[in-house]
Amino acid sequence: MYRHILDGQISELPVGKAVCVGRNYLDHIRELGNEVLTEPLLFIKPNTAMVTMQDSVVIPTQWGECHNELEVALLIDKPLGNAAEASAMQAIGGVGLALDLTLRDVQDNLKKQGQPWERAKAFDGACPLSPFISAGQIPNLDALCFSLEVDGAVRQQGDTSMMMRRVATLLSAISQVFTLLPGDVVLTGTPAGVAPLRPGQHLRASLADKIEIETRVIARD
Repeated sequence: MYRHILDGQISELPVGKAVCVGRNYLDHIRELGNEVLTEPLLFIKPNTAMVTMQDSVVIPTQWGECHNELEVALLIDKPLGNAAEASAMQAIGGVGLALDLTLRDVQDNLKKQGQPWERAKAFDGACPLSPFISAGQIPNLDALCFSLEVDGAVRQQGDTSMMMRRVATLLSAISQVFTLLPGDVVLTGTPAGVAPLRPGQHLRASLADKIEIETRVIARD
């Protein structure tokens, strides 16, 4: 059973939902040929999607390609609803990394049919998370670099300064629609470099000089 890890200790926060932000990096929008939206694209992963990234990244292989989408993740530790930007940042308890695993073939078919994306984005294990560090250890959440290496080669490299919407703007916008509760996680979007994962690949995910996770891709039984 997944439990949040904050500053190396099991957190007392419950495991809630993951609220994800799509199309928040222009280079990723361009690589998939998507439309630039005027409002944040939001979707939710349930707590059954959350797993520990460092144990392994388990992907289903029976539904086509499963793509990596590395993102900065924010652990919420205070209720946040209808919040202004000035107060939204006070609800961030921890900062970490997440993989928004995406069944790309499934997602493409769902888009063609005008259906929601949950089958492609919210399946069991679709949200591997790193441990979190206290938000106070990050001086500026809007200038935070992160990267993903696959078998020693850099596949994704981003910086939150590249986001189309700042962290405070995202949290405020999310809180107008979904009340965020302690234990919820916000995924802030992915830069370019999404591609299929294969069983046996070695992954290294890093967040500035604060977090480094090494893990391996395995196929779901």
